[in-house]
Amino acid sequence: MFDSEVQRILDFVARGIGVRVVGAPGSGKSTVVRTVISNLEKTGVDVHFIAGLRTHRALPYSAIKGLGLELRPGRGGVFDIADVLASQLAKAGKHVLVVDDLHLVDNESLAVLEAVRRRSDCPMIATAPNTLVYSRGQLAVLNSGREALLQLDPLHYEQVHTLLAQVLGAPADAETTARILTKSAGNPRLIARIAETASLSELLVMKGRQWHMAADTLWNEHLSGTLEALLAELPPDEFEALHIMAILGTARVDVLQRVVRPDVLESLERREFLSVLDDQHNGTIAAISPPVIADYFRGEKMLRDRHLLRSKIAGLLEAPAQTARPNTSMSDNLPRALSSLRREKGDDDAITARHIHEHNAAKERLRFERWESNKTASNAAALLRVYWGAPVNVTRAARVCAETATTGGDPADLLFITITRAMLAIHRGEGPAAAVALLRSFAEENPQQAEEVENAITFISASHGRLPAQANPPSIDPNAGPSPSSGMTDLVRGLLELYRFQPAAALQSVDGDDEDDAFPQLRPFIRGFALFAAGRIEESLVFALDWRAEAKRKLDQFGVITSSYVAVHGLLYRGHFEEAEYLMSSVFAMGRPGFVVDSLYDAMLRLAGLRHTTTALPPALSIAAQARTEVADVGPLPGIGKGAYQLIAHNSAHPATFDRKAAALVKRQLKSGYVLEAVMTALLCTCLCPGRPVLDLLQKALRGSGITVHEQLLAIAGAVVEGDHQLLGLLLKHYQPDGDTYQVGMLLRGALRRHVIDGDTAAADAMAQASSMFAARFPSANEQLSFNSFRSTPLTEREIEVAILAGHRTNVEIGEHLGISARTVENHISNALRKTGATSRSSLFMLVGNSLPPR
Repeated sequence: MFDSEVQRILDFVARGIGVRVVGAPGSGKSTVVRTVISNLEKTGVDVHFIAGLRTHRALPYSAIKGLGLELRPGRGGVFDIADVLASQLAKAGKHVLVVDDLHLVDNESLAVLEAVRRRSDCPMIATAPNTLVYSRGQLAVLNSGREALLQLDPLHYEQVHTLLAQVLGAPADAETTARILTKSAGNPRLIARIAETASLSELLVMKGRQWHMAADTLWNEHLSGTLEALLAELPPDEFEALHIMAILGTARVDVLQRVVRPDVLESLERREFLSVLDDQHNGTIAAISPPVIADYFRGEKMLRDRHLLRSKIAGLLEAPAQTARPNTSMSDNLPRALSSLRREKGDDDAITARHIHEHNAAKERLRFERWESNKTASNAAALLRVYWGAPVNVTRAARVCAETATTGGDPADLLFITITRAMLAIHRGEGPAAAVALLRSFAEENPQQAEEVENAITFISASHGRLPAQANPPSIDPNAGPSPSSGMTDLVRGLLELYRFQPAAALQSVDGDDEDDAFPQLRPFIRGFALFAAGRIEESLVFALDWRAEAKRKLDQFGVITSSYVAVHGLLYRGHFEEAEYLMSSVFAMGRPGFVVDSLYDAMLRLAGLRHTTTALPPALSIAAQARTEVADVGPLPGIGKGAYQLIAHNSAHPATFDRKAAALVKRQLKSGYVLEAVMTALLCTCLCPGRPVLDLLQKALRGSGITVHEQLLAIAGAVVEGDHQLLGLLLKHYQPDGDTYQVGMLLRGALRRHVIDGDTAAADAMAQASSMFAARFPSANEQLSFNSFRSTPLTEREIEVAILAGHRTNVEIGEHLGISARTVENHISNALRKTGATSRSSLFMLVGNSLPPR
């Protein structure tokens, strides 16, 4: 779980720099330190380990005596002990001081450490809570030498997925992973304990090859000890405050401040037991973090105290809403949107997911009760709209569709109910034919709705099968009278044009306001993705990220998912992988959504898994395994069909075989009418492993759609495929930066790898030179996506580091640079050559390196 963090610490220590590791309780600080110690000792480093203990922090010298120093009788003062420890650190060889839980070390031991650090330049690794207010003694120890700071943030969805597989021995399904992430707020210790105790309590069961929830809750009595330890340091007033908050649930801060002192709330927030965020009314709300703490206080053992506290806080939930803050606006630009997203990465997406869940559950419960008391079409439509974004209660939704009175209902509401019935039929596996039959039956009974029904049928048919070659206008009964439009015609037309890869026509179809839209979130979705398809990546990203921020503020799960899907494509296309993975992780944390956007949820699982396959991560732990497999290979939008993911995840070892399979998939996508998906598949395959069959299909599709923004990329790809290195050099020399700059770099690296795999040394050398020149002219701060899955066995991070240096340095120089022996370097190179099939150090560097000499 912490390989990258461990490696960073080892690199700092090798350069004589100390490291301060900070994080919340349970964030993995001690685990990271233990792994670092193990790695250091394997390389012959003497580690001097000091552990702070909660029960010993009042005992003088208790921490430093844990080193087992040999002291002469009567020489037990600060400087006496410091002399002995300093003499040990001065012995031949490399030494490292490690202090775990610095905040629990007694003052006398801190004094010894301060004296030692003044005499020795030995690097020190120390762990502490990230909210610790350091004492003077602690600061004196930390600030005695060069120091790097390593923050352990809460885990995101993909990391939780990996950790659960390690803890349980097999991966968990999407719903289980999301629930554990939400309950634990990404805390590694809580993730492991929730999974272990839920398995012990048979709340998790194995079905197939994945763990699934056997009940609606994961709370069990075996978790009590873990939570008691987590809360052990809280004073009584803060403990009672958490109890009150567990009763209130997510509440506005102004309500909480009536029963909890502001200083107590501030202390809880500082300790990270309280998460504060904005709500949809421009106010500020607070919730317990991690949310499993609320489950602890709501347990049966707290019943009596709960009754006492309820009497104390009675009536406070009806406090007036806060005054809305003025709405400030900023200029729309990509740096601002990306900066906002990066700041959000430090937030707790599990808390946001929980808040959205609570909001959706309360709204669903209220609307269902309203429908039960009066089963009108308007009440039914209001309830069913919740299920288009929030998780669907299939039994309740089916009951509403069956029992709602249709007499005298608004035609638009009746149509919405029928469309929901149709989508529900698809969700239950009955297929598009059953959905179309329901809609045609409704049209026969309501001829005045014929146009809107035909629009709905076109939408369902085109989205779940095959796109017609040309959109035909729906047949309208001339005797049916005027049709009350719900705004579907333009939206369906725009969506079909998007599928056909006609972004200009799609944008034209959704030009205007959305006042009459039956499905308000569809118009911005078409607009945002059409901008992306047209090559206006920056505009699409800004639009989608701003839309997502607004949807989060309104607790609109439907809007969050649809906007995130659009934004993810733009982020991945520009190489912003960390931002894209965070954004997808925040969506996955919400669990499986309603039946309308669940296909986008699965598409993002595959997109995240696609990056795993191209970076050679173990496919068994890829979150793409959580996506549904009972779907077609081709789909209306990228990622909805599983074909592209399977092609890259399970490709053949030889590029020529990959060409054949990729071309066959793109032809199937084009034949189905899903030109947008075909173009995106062909673009990705061309950049990962450029070949003539796929490039020809890509050029033909782009010409047919009238898209010219990729002309420079196509010309370079043509020169690469033809092996015309003179033309390639001219094209790269005169290349003008455009939206495909990242793709050109990926294309050149893909060609380099292909030539190395094919054993064409001359072509590989020429491509390495071209790639190096392009990278020097257009340096990218983003990681380049590479087709590492051609290798049967992935390289480790250390092997990749050695391979990058192997093209320019000797084994001795590499060993000195990385702090390892020349023999170890030789072993890494040998392993890398075996795994990649490369025949020399030079070809290994070209295959793995970034084509630039390391600085």
